[in-house]
Amino acid sequence: MAEGSLNNASQFIVEVVLSSRKGPKKLLVVVDGDQGISIDDCAEISRTLSEKLDVLPGLDDKYMLEVSTPGLDQSLKMERQYRKNIGRTLKVKTNTKTVTGLLVTVAPQGIELEEGKGTGKKKEVIKHSFSWTEIEKALVQISFK
Repeated sequence: MAEGSLNNASQFIVEVVLSSRKGPKKLLVVVDGDQGISIDDCAEISRTLSEKLDVLPGLDDKYMLEVSTPGLDQSLKMERQYRKNIGRTLKVKTNTKTVTGLLVTVAPQGIELEEGKGTGKKKEVIKHSFSWTEIEKALVQISFK
């Protein structure tokens, strides 16, 4: 497996966390996909990783492997995650402001949101550009409309 990618080219690793708790260590692997990830995908990834980890030298300690997708409360971490969410509403927090708007552009230098202000004839669209370095947190907003 290539670093950051899985067997399916549309799937990718977002984060790997090894807990430092007592007892069996927990290895959390957070995965995502350009078209999403199913429970079956997580199970298959878990089986594949488990087989590969079991034969690695240096992993003598017992560990629990957990393969999961990013939750709704998880900030986007990778440009690839932003790309798959173009056209969705994001809440972006920087050290100076928080903006909620439609993600319209993802580029090597950062992202652009369109924020709708007002209603009816007085509605205006304000464009906000953010560089990758100024984004502290970006959450996809779920709409139940």
